[in-house]
Amino acid sequence: MTLKAQIDDYNLAKIAKVPSDILALMDATTEDLIAQHIEFNALKLNQSINDFTLNNHLNEPVTLSTLLEQGPVIINFYRGGWCPYCNLELKALNEMLPEFKAVNAQLIAISPQLPDASLSTFEKNELAFNVLSDTSNKVARQLGLVFTLDERLKPIYAQFGLDIPAANGDNSYQLPLPATYIINQKGHVIYAFVNSDYTLRAEPCAILNALQQDC
Repeated sequence: MTLKAQIDDYNLAKIAKVPSDILALMDATTEDLIAQHIEFNALKLNQSINDFTLNNHLNEPVTLSTLLEQGPVIINFYRGGWCPYCNLELKALNEMLPEFKAVNAQLIAISPQLPDASLSTFEKNELAFNVLSDTSNKVARQLGLVFTLDERLKPIYAQFGLDIPAANGDNSYQLPLPATYIINQKGHVIYAFVNSDYTLRAEPCAILNALQQDC
């Protein structure tokens, strides 16, 4: 099943469970975020990325340039382990990991979560790749991906038991747009997916196709 099909199934289940007024508010805040056109200023195809070092789910430093010595790197920015769409995406990427490795590509996922929360995401989704903590969204901000959660969503998220300040270690409610990049060994972007609609994600097979075309 494609990631889109899994997301479509989740959306149908959400409609059945979540009150219509809350769904309408969530849709409205998404439309407002889309209208900000944040992705217009995000890192784009053929641009270069600055090197960075972030700690992984085991609190170990991981440096992009070191990974690139071995081959291209897939970078997935996700909002957090509290986000069901992110978890569906991470699992789908994990299932495609053998195919990514077959073309010498490595995969890393990045969120503003603290290492402990990243470890929980890693374990919950049974992932086999590095999950990095971009605390305060330092790297995501450099790439032009950061937005602030709409105030109207805070009580709704709290009602759902989603504690973003606890996961991220601050009260900013700043998050990255869902984004997926492939960086080649020269440090250039050869694939870019960025969308202000958090329900839309890059299809793993599209990522693999981009990698295979660059081989």
